[in-house]
Amino acid sequence: MVAHDEVGGLLPIKRTIRVLDAQNQSFREQEEPSNKRIRPLARVTSLANLISPVRNGAVRRFGQTIQSFSLRGDSKSPSCSQKSCSRSAAPTPPKRRNSVLWSEMLDVNMKETLSTKEIKRQEAIYELSRGEQDLIEDLKLARKAYHDPMLKLSIMAEEELTHIFGDLDSYIPLHEDFLARLREATRPDGTVGQIGPILVKWLPGLNAYKGYCSNQLAAKALLDQKKQDRRVQDFLQRCLESPFSRKLDLWSFLDIPRSRLVKYPLLLKEILKHTPKDHDDVKILEEAISIIQGVLSDINLKKGESECQYYIDKLDYLDEKQKDPRIEASKVLLCHGELKNKNGHKLYVFLFQDILVLTRPVTRNERHSYQVYRQPIPVQELVLEDLQDGDVKMGGSFRGAFGNSDKAKNIFRVRFQDPSSGQSHTLQANDIFHKQQWFNCIRTAIAPFQRTAAPSPEENNPSASNVKVQRRQSNMSGIVQMELDENASECGSIMDTEETKSVKTHRTQSGHKRTREKPLSSKRKETLV
Repeated sequence: MVAHDEVGGLLPIKRTIRVLDAQNQSFREQEEPSNKRIRPLARVTSLANLISPVRNGAVRRFGQTIQSFSLRGDSKSPSCSQKSCSRSAAPTPPKRRNSVLWSEMLDVNMKETLSTKEIKRQEAIYELSRGEQDLIEDLKLARKAYHDPMLKLSIMAEEELTHIFGDLDSYIPLHEDFLARLREATRPDGTVGQIGPILVKWLPGLNAYKGYCSNQLAAKALLDQKKQDRRVQDFLQRCLESPFSRKLDLWSFLDIPRSRLVKYPLLLKEILKHTPKDHDDVKILEEAISIIQGVLSDINLKKGESECQYYIDKLDYLDEKQKDPRIEASKVLLCHGELKNKNGHKLYVFLFQDILVLTRPVTRNERHSYQVYRQPIPVQELVLEDLQDGDVKMGGSFRGAFGNSDKAKNIFRVRFQDPSSGQSHTLQANDIFHKQQWFNCIRTAIAPFQRTAAPSPEENNPSASNVKVQRRQSNMSGIVQMELDENASECGSIMDTEETKSVKTHRTQSGHKRTREKPLSSKRKETLV
């Protein structure tokens, strides 16, 4: 077998075979189209190029992670076999930080010179400082791993990111300053003598978080709304699957400053607990605890006002008569959450300090709002009635709401004192805990108006007055004080000790309730929603 070269001359047999094999190979490549997809590298790694190199280990891992999941589409490339790629994959870091106790870093000889109480005291101080370091790292990570990439990729507008992230960068120097002061107070052997003076001077600076915590409700609502965007959802999901996130979503990072604030009193009390009574730090630590409690109280007050105004701005009125100046003037939201009416329709109820507002959640043009339902009830005109399970008979639309065989459970009724002013509302909570929480909040709100009510002309008629008093007292019977569930609807107040005693005395008169209300209920026709 022979072959000819380009000029036409004969080629040796071995070279002829190589030429024919090369021609056959090129012919097969033209006949069989390749199913392998090769993605341009520059286009895929654009997100990784946005991460600037930093010293922070977690942020550096973020850049590597972005590059790794960006190149997943290239794993089928001819230049990279599955076997070699699997070997080069980096192990996933642990979800949580590795915590090391202060005593574990202490020299054995030094440890023998310290008492057990002093070791525990130094452990508590080290936990405080270690928490500050973790907070600083998380604040930087939130900026580098979430804010900056979403801004550069135009996943969110700058105004939206500012509204969600707030001024996180401005709080980093505040905590770095505390660590610097703590390092100056640390002795060469690693122990800290007095930490009280440092805390007394530094803790008032935490008032800077007032604005950030007040904006959290609106920031969370905007973030939830933006998650409906597929680009935002995809970016956040990729970050959640990445090692740097420690399986925490974006809101967990944004909520870290608030959760850190509420830990300060516990951390300081732990230090005080292990501080000897004759130590110079005792009185100063007590002062520091008082300072941080005052700071948290101010932040909670500001946050409560902001939350109250947030919901007021989202109220939609169907009628001008529904507008009440007490709603706009509200500064405290005692309780709010979802309840069902007698027909099984979901209502969202707000208990402000002076008025009760029932609403229906609606969405119009991607804007969530609360449409005011019927007439709001001022607290001073509000009557609360406890209904036992099965008190309300099922019939009509009520049968469709709760079923034919089940009794109506966890229900109570609110209404105007004057039936002509508006309708009464029979409401159902999800469970007994929700009902108790709502009942206690409403009862606490109306208690001042009941105690300070002006004498009525009925005082001249003792029999009529006794009926009214017994009816009011019976409304507060049948409730067992239980610990409020943390996952229940939000509530801002609980029943005080005096009211608890009054409830116990009122229970003795609860037997008169049904005998007196049965003839009255047959005469009074209420419109139930």
